Amino acid sequence: MANYLTDLQSEGRITFTRNEAIAALGITEGAFLKAASRLQKRHMLFNPRQGFYVAVPPQFLSWQAPPPSWYIDALMRYESRSYYVGLLKAAELHGATHHAVMDFQVITDRQLRKIRAGRSWITFHFRKDMESVLEGIVERKTDTGKMKVSSPELTALDLLRYIHVAGGVDAVATVLNDLGHKLDRQKLATMASHFDRACVQRLGYLLDRLGHGERAQPMHDQLSATNSIPWAALEPQERTLATSEPPLERNERWRVVVQRGPEIDE
Repeated sequence: MANYLTDLQSEGRITFTRNEAIAALGITEGAFLKAASRLQKRHMLFNPRQGFYVAVPPQFLSWQAPPPSWYIDALMRYESRSYYVGLLKAAELHGATHHAVMDFQVITDRQLRKIRAGRSWITFHFRKDMESVLEGIVERKTDTGKMKVSSPELTALDLLRYIHVAGGVDAVATVLNDLGHKLDRQKLATMASHFDRACVQRLGYLLDRLGHGERAQPMHDQLSATNSIPWAALEPQERTLATSEPPLERNERWRVVVQRGPEIDE
């Protein structure tokens, strides 16, 4: 079994399925599971999902798993799920590095359990309408092949859609401060048509505040074409938590109610 892992890596691969290994080695399922268990205890093998395995290269033995970017595409193909790497991880890949990224965040079309991946976690976040944002998904080369990643425009909108898992408005504003100059105004407007109006309003307000208002203008023009735009709170809250204090600002341009100004980590 150890030789099988070595041979696999010499071919530039680190992932395989249980059935693949059983067929290649000509052993029973019981023998495979025993051998796999021994190698997992030695941190030479990582098993993120039942029936799917990742060989751990020597340089990552102390981590107990290679970086998720090395195997996420193969894992999602094994799961037969559409996906893209998104949110804070995608922002980091696009150069927004002020905010520490603790989880490897993946958007997919099914509710999936998070995975402990050595020193980090792979967390999955549900999106039903994956087809609507296909033009906002790009391929990024990795050390072992490729993976799908949200474009800067899709990333920016997702950060507002999934604001709670992105760390709240302060974290999102900090990321947008770095990411804003990479946004294409027309692509942003096109992608915004697939998002809730309130997400678009919040993003537009933040981009204006951060000095990237010109990039949000086509998105604003598109929003203004509707007859009436309801007010949206910058920070979505449960009704039971809503404050009775007067807002700091009521932004007429984006029709956003700001209870407190976002704090940016410089």
